[in-house]
Amino acid sequence: MGTSWSARVMAPPGAGPAVLESLQRQLDLVVAQMSHWDRDSNLSRFNSAPAGNWHRLPDAFFTVLSYALEVAEASGGAYDPCAGALVNAWGFGARQRYNEANFYAPLPAATQAIVARADRQRLQLDRASRRALQPGGVQIDLSSVAKGYAVDLLARCLEAQGLHHYLVEIGGELRGAGTKADGQPWWVALEGVPGAGDGAAPTTVALHGLAIATSGDYRRYFEHGGRRASHTLDPRTGAPIRNDVASVTVLHAECMAADALSTALSVLGPEQGLALAERQNVAARFLLRHQGALREVVSTAYEELLQ
Repeated sequence: MGTSWSARVMAPPGAGPAVLESLQRQLDLVVAQMSHWDRDSNLSRFNSAPAGNWHRLPDAFFTVLSYALEVAEASGGAYDPCAGALVNAWGFGARQRYNEANFYAPLPAATQAIVARADRQRLQLDRASRRALQPGGVQIDLSSVAKGYAVDLLARCLEAQGLHHYLVEIGGELRGAGTKADGQPWWVALEGVPGAGDGAAPTTVALHGLAIATSGDYRRYFEHGGRRASHTLDPRTGAPIRNDVASVTVLHAECMAADALSTALSVLGPEQGLALAERQNVAARFLLRHQGALREVVSTAYEELLQ
């Protein structure tokens, strides 16, 4: 999936190898079903399938895609799991990446053509039969939700083995439960923005039955036309976001939700994003670029959670 993972677990002596093997099986399942790096994954096969074919989706793939489409609807299209063609065009996909030789940013006409085609060719999901229709050319990209789902899988895998004290992480998205040996919870510092004057006070959160995910414009980007071209794209415009959002952090019981929502809120921006967070009672922190520094805006649920 193009990233790393880790797990810290309070477990009996000698349990390490068996625990590691069980966690690896969960990760292998996500890669086999949802990786756009693996040409043989269910996702890659769906993306390359001809138009007009219905595909029975494996359970994990269906669960993640179904939830991603719910977030897409709630955000008015600011979040779109079917924006893979746009992600690829901007060099943030698995191949022909922005940091490789001979990459050129797409012309506006090319991205607008992708947006127009996406409006005409919508993926159809049959929830009753757990199938999806490839209308032709739809490129699913679950990079902003599959990591979070995988974190949840690791957590559930540990709990199924009677291991209720852990901190698991994939690509910076985390979920924790229980306590460490000294009785302290798993304290995690909220991610800041490198190279920016942080106007927000440093905050640490105890991940005691909580997950956390951050979407930021500083993680993967390149300079284009004198501006930062972030990997966070607005599928409605076909371009990287330009709404002063440096990062959005979401705290949630499920990491899959925190992962997807942090991206959706980043695209929506401070006003519409905060409005969605308030409607859905989402604990969210926005860091906004403002006059060479950062300004913090938080939702009501976030304030209440940190009391």
